[in-house]
Amino acid sequence: MPINVPIFLTWLRIAMIPLVVGLFYIPDAWMSVGVRDTLAAVAFIVAALTDWFDGWLARRWNQTSAFGAFLDPVADKLMVCAALIVLLDLSRVDAFISLIIIGREITISALREWMAKIGASASVAVHRLGKFKTAAQMVAIPCLLYNQKLWGVDARLLGNWLILLAAVLTVWSMLYYLQRAWPAIREKAG
Repeated sequence: MPINVPIFLTWLRIAMIPLVVGLFYIPDAWMSVGVRDTLAAVAFIVAALTDWFDGWLARRWNQTSAFGAFLDPVADKLMVCAALIVLLDLSRVDAFISLIIIGREITISALREWMAKIGASASVAVHRLGKFKTAAQMVAIPCLLYNQKLWGVDARLLGNWLILLAAVLTVWSMLYYLQRAWPAIREKAG
């Protein structure tokens, strides 16, 4: 396993998941809800920024690796799924939206693994729809974690709209990836 700064940042993102989740187990007597929600949102934003930064560094410093390419999306999915479960527990996101997003992540991860095994991974390469979906999620989730007004903007309302957009983009991108993979699926299954 190679160790470099981009991979370290990916591991850091994974290590931040218990921090974001753990904040919601701190007794209210120790910390106000507003402070807790702010810290959770900030921690999520920092983790999300490491996602962009580790990829940028890996490309810039020519430190890309098969392990990094594997670990980076796993870290993203773990972070998003953990945050959605917390938000579901707090009744800040609908169960159906959480199931759509988490179900898509599992489905597309399995599809990519299978397509790689049959030598057709290019057909399910990352597409801009997936990038737009990720961007909507990465803005929606901290808004829902924060759950307060920020500079006169209701972060909860913005988060609700963006998570709904993310759910629509989630379904759209999943259908896109499945459609792209369908010829290989039909050939190997038949």
